[in-house]
Amino acid sequence: MKTKRGAVKAERVFTKKKHRTAAAAVAGKIVSAAAVAAFWLGLWALLALRTGSELLLPSPFAVFGRLVRLAGSADLWKATGLTLVRITIGYAAGALAGTGLAALTAWSRHAFVLARPLGRIVKATPVASFIILALVWIPANNIPSFIVFLLVTPIIWDSLRTALLETDRRLLEMASAYGFGPGKTIRHVYVPSVSGQYVSSLLTALALAWKSGIAAEVLCLPGISVGRRLYESKIYLETVDLFAWTTLVVILSVLMELLIRASVKRFTSGREGGADD
Repeated sequence: MKTKRGAVKAERVFTKKKHRTAAAAVAGKIVSAAAVAAFWLGLWALLALRTGSELLLPSPFAVFGRLVRLAGSADLWKATGLTLVRITIGYAAGALAGTGLAALTAWSRHAFVLARPLGRIVKATPVASFIILALVWIPANNIPSFIVFLLVTPIIWDSLRTALLETDRRLLEMASAYGFGPGKTIRHVYVPSVSGQYVSSLLTALALAWKSGIAAEVLCLPGISVGRRLYESKIYLETVDLFAWTTLVVILSVLMELLIRASVKRFTSGREGGADD
């Protein structure tokens, strides 16, 4: 009985220490991120002070103040919402298409030979050329999603295909020896082997999705969009607004990246918990 109580007490002490260690790690990351942000914001403020003209380089105080004021208007929320929807649609479609192509071309050499020229053309052609060509065929409101889809697909495709082909053959042989079916092999061999590279490609593609999506909006000017607001800020020399809208894009991109990381972490934890059970 005493042994059992001692074991329970030791487990509680260990759990508390574990929680404290995790809390300390999170606090350390927050302090580190705050220090880095303070450094770059301070450098920005010094450069703005040195320049002495908001037309050339506004201060971070002016930019964030303008962003706060814009946040009180319906215009910002409408433009942000529509831009977010366009980029998310293109990104999700590109990720699904890239994943499907990777699986198909890793499984079939003939499919890879047939599809490879298309992938090379997409990667070699300037984004502006695709946007201008798309203006002939596609409504302006749909072009950003199309451009994002077009650029995200080959990134996911190349990275995931390489990871699939590099899966350890010994693990596949072991799965075959234990009588794993296709579903079980994918779940227990391929997914753990490719997950790291797949997540990395998703994050790389996300950054490109925002850049290409906003660039498409700037060139094709949908009715309501962040890209149109950036274009108008440039045309009317409203540099503070230009920086404010750009800051908003950076914030949205970072938030989406954090969301993807959290989703992947939760999925991975769920799989590990299921395996333990």
